[in-house]
Amino acid sequence: MHTLLAIAAGVMFASGLYMMFRRSFVKLIIGLVLIGHAANIVIFTSGGLVRGAPALIPAGEARLPDDPAFTDPLPPALILTAIVISFAIISYTIVLVRRAYQAIGTDDLDQMRSTDK
Repeated sequence: MHTLLAIAAGVMFASGLYMMFRRSFVKLIIGLVLIGHAANIVIFTSGGLVRGAPALIPAGEARLPDDPAFTDPLPPALILTAIVISFAIISYTIVLVRRAYQAIGTDDLDQMRSTDK
């Protein structure tokens, strides 16, 4: 399962970078979304996958930190924080792209460079 998630994250990073190198702002936003999701998959995979294991140890029960019977709660908390931050960044980027499109009338980066003075 770890190998499949690592391959999926690599494909998503590569696709996101490819989309960000395109000339359109819409493809730039799609690339940012893909890279954000790929980063979340990397965090999720690095936290370890334990199917059906609780994130908290019951009171009075002593377990070793490396015990695979419990899930580490830190990676899901980091992923939730990353989702909120990426949503804010994507929303801000969409507003900037919309404003640039209204001002210039195109989303092609090469045509936008010709408007610089």
